[in-house]
Amino acid sequence: MFIPSLLAYWQAILYAATCCVAVEANSTLLAGGTIIAFNEGENALQVIRDGSLLVTGDRIAGIYESGKTPSDIPEHTVVNVTNKIITPGFIDTHRHGWQTSMKTLASNTTLWEYFGRFSEFASVGVFSAEDVYLSQLASVYEAVNAGVTTVLDHAHHTWSNETSNAGLRASIDSGARVFWAYAFHNVTNFTVPEQIANFRDIAQKSTFKDTPTSLGIAYDYFGSDPEEQVKDIVDLAMELNVSVVTTHTLQGPFGSKNTASKGLAILLTIPVSNSPIHLEQLGLLASSIPIVFSHASFLTYQELQLLRKTNQYISITPESEMHYGHTHPHSHLAMDQAALGVDTHFTFSADILTQARIWLQKVRYLIFTGPLELWRVPSNNPMSVNQAFLLATRNGGLALHRPDLGVITEGAKADLLVWDGTSPSMLGWNDPVAAVILHASVGDIEHVLVDGKFVKKDGKLTNTDYPAIRDRFLESAKRIQGVFLERARPIPEPGEHFGGEDVGGELMEVMLVDAVRGDGSGYGTEFLDGSKP
Repeated sequence: MFIPSLLAYWQAILYAATCCVAVEANSTLLAGGTIIAFNEGENALQVIRDGSLLVTGDRIAGIYESGKTPSDIPEHTVVNVTNKIITPGFIDTHRHGWQTSMKTLASNTTLWEYFGRFSEFASVGVFSAEDVYLSQLASVYEAVNAGVTTVLDHAHHTWSNETSNAGLRASIDSGARVFWAYAFHNVTNFTVPEQIANFRDIAQKSTFKDTPTSLGIAYDYFGSDPEEQVKDIVDLAMELNVSVVTTHTLQGPFGSKNTASKGLAILLTIPVSNSPIHLEQLGLLASSIPIVFSHASFLTYQELQLLRKTNQYISITPESEMHYGHTHPHSHLAMDQAALGVDTHFTFSADILTQARIWLQKVRYLIFTGPLELWRVPSNNPMSVNQAFLLATRNGGLALHRPDLGVITEGAKADLLVWDGTSPSMLGWNDPVAAVILHASVGDIEHVLVDGKFVKKDGKLTNTDYPAIRDRFLESAKRIQGVFLERARPIPEPGEHFGGEDVGGELMEVMLVDAVRGDGSGYGTEFLDGSKP
C-alpha cells in the first residue's frame, strides 16, 4: 500500500522522472524496517512495521507495507534494515556554524557576557577565511553525524567577501541541506552596502546551484537601523526571492529595541526586538518568503496571532534559552507555529534529538506546575512524544515553507535516518517514536541520507577526506581559542543595564547553588588551558 502523497506537485515531478528515466535512476530500497511515516490525510504520524522504503534520485519513490513491495520497481540497491527504525532527518532552524572553534570556552556564560566576548562583533578580525571554512564545515559534519539533515544557518561570519564566501563553500561541501542565511550587520571595515554587493555577487555566481544548499538572509535590525538600510535589505530579499529570512528576537527585560552597547572595549549592537509586527509593517510576513524568528522568548499573544495569520514560525532553542538565561515563558503556547533549533552549538549540545527531549520535559514541567501550586495532582500528560518528534522534523520543514522536508511520505525529499533498534539503549522498544525521543542516543544513528545520498553510513561519515579536515580544524581551533582565552571575563558596572539604561533591565548577580558542602566551594574554575585567571 502506498502512503498518501505529500503534494500533487511533488508527485507529478516524481512520476515524470521515474517514467522517463527509470532505467538510469539511482534507486535504493531500505528493506524490512519500521518506518515512522506521515499520513497527510490524518495529519499524523503513521508507523509501518516490517516495511520498505524506495528512494529514487533525491526523493522517496514508494513506501510499502510488509510483503507488498512491487516486483517492477527500477533497478536498485537493497539495504537490509531489519530491526532498525527509519525516520525523517532532523531539522535545525537556528544555528551559528562558524563558532565551532570556540567549543567549551563558554560553558558558564550568560547572554550579557556572550555579546561582549564571543559574538559576531567580538570575533571580528579573529577568524581568517580558512578558519571560517573549517569551523563551518566541522559544525555541519557534527550536525549530520547526529542526524540533522537540514540546517538554517544564521551566518554572521560575514566580515568580508572572503569570510562570507568561505562559510558558504563549507556549507556546500558538507553535502547537508543548508539554508545559508547571509547576515547583514554594521561591522567595522565592511559596511552594509559592501555586504549587499557581496551578496549580489554570491547570488549571481550561484555556486550552490544543483546542491542542497540555498541562499537566505539574516538580519537583526528591522526595528532600529535607518529606514533606508532596512528597506534595502527587504527589497533585496524580495527581488531575489531568497529561500528564507531569519532574525533574532527577545524583548521582555532584555529590551524593546536594538541598541549599541560597549563591552570589553568592543562596540556591538544587541538585537533584542525585531518583533513580527515590524516585519509585517515592512510587507515581509505576507510575502512568499519563509520568516523564522529565533527564540521569540517574550512573544506576545498578538504577535503569535500574527504568525498564525501569515503562517510564519519561531525557532525554539531550549538548551540555549536556558543556558543564556532568557528562557521561554510562553513558547509552549506557540508550538503550532514553532520548530526547534540549536543556536550557539559551541556552548552545549549540537543535536536536535537533545533539544526535542529537553523541550518535551520542560513543557511537561511548566504545565504540571499550575495544578501542583493549587495542591492538585495532574491526571494526564500535556505533551506527547509524537509532538516532540514533529517539532524536530515536520515543523522544521513547515517553518521553511518546505512540506517536502521532515516527513516520510511519497514525493518528499529523501533526507532519512536509520536507527539501530538493537542497541543497548533501544533494545526492547515497542513504540518507535518513544524509542527515538526518549531512549535513543545520536550514537544509535547508523545511516544518514540527504537527497538520497549517504552522508553517513554504517556509523561513519562517508567523506573520506574527513580525517584531514579534522586535523586542519584542530590546528585552526587551537589558534582561535588562544585569542579568546587571552580575554578577561567582563565585570558589570554597578547599576549597569542590559544594552543600556534606556533599553533593558538592570543586571543582577544571582545566587550560586552548590553540590559540595561549604560556602561556595563547589562552583570551581573552568579547566581551560591557557586562560587568564
